[in-house]
Amino acid sequence: MILVTGATSVIGQKLCQLLAESNKPFRAMCRKEQQVVKLRAQGIDAVLGNFENKDSLKSAMKGCTSLFLVSPPTENQLVCETNAIDVAKQEKIAYIVRVSASDANLRSSVPWAKAHAYIDHHLRSSGIAWTILKPTAFMQNFLTMTKPISKGFLPQAGGKGLVGYIDAQDIGRVAYHVLTEEHHKRATYYLNGPETLDMKAISSKLSEALGKKVRYINLPSFAFRILLRATGASPWLANGLIEQYVEVVAKHHDQDLCEEVYRLTNHQPRTFIDFAKENKKAFLI
Repeated sequence: MILVTGATSVIGQKLCQLLAESNKPFRAMCRKEQQVVKLRAQGIDAVLGNFENKDSLKSAMKGCTSLFLVSPPTENQLVCETNAIDVAKQEKIAYIVRVSASDANLRSSVPWAKAHAYIDHHLRSSGIAWTILKPTAFMQNFLTMTKPISKGFLPQAGGKGLVGYIDAQDIGRVAYHVLTEEHHKRATYYLNGPETLDMKAISSKLSEALGKKVRYINLPSFAFRILLRATGASPWLANGLIEQYVEVVAKHHDQDLCEEVYRLTNHQPRTFIDFAKENKKAFLI
């Protein structure tokens, strides 16, 4: 049986959908009781679990042989995921598929990129068989900017940097294949969408999808920080996002394209225009 963490995320939802459709035994771990109730109503084996509570992790992992490990970028992500790996070893989990990041690096100034690198190292040294997925930036990140986009503006700090944005659903599709096939152990897969886009190209595609002009505004760091804080980002998150876009994206350090999604799934990754059209209502709030 596979334990799916992050079951209510876009990645987790797609993975659970594919596992259910193919009648693969799995259990979904959720943080909230209402999420468990909703999944159980759909006929899915769902349990409460908290990365910071090792007893809840042990309970969730009972009877499972594989673990899909994904968690959001938070200040305690390193502790949370190393907890999960340590408990998985205690519970005799044989295989872990983990979602890392394409820019994971022990010396990174981006806090979650640094945390991802440490977690990757911890997983590889755990003695458990593993596969690590390293996607680039998610298309879904733009859903955090629906208010300015609905008003015709895309305020960012990405300069002219190119990114191979990926739909998180495609990461879930890749996860399904590496969890249910036998030949992916000890592999690290870099994942991206089908095209590299800068913010000007993103704004153009948003304009096309929404039927209205969306203009990219390249903000200086201080203005981007003010915007992020005004929209609810914590100081930690705001500082990390500035590092991500100003130091990685704008300075052209993001990875170039590869075709791993298609090779692994025999399914072309979604384009940004398809993503934008599907989420048109959200962008026009």
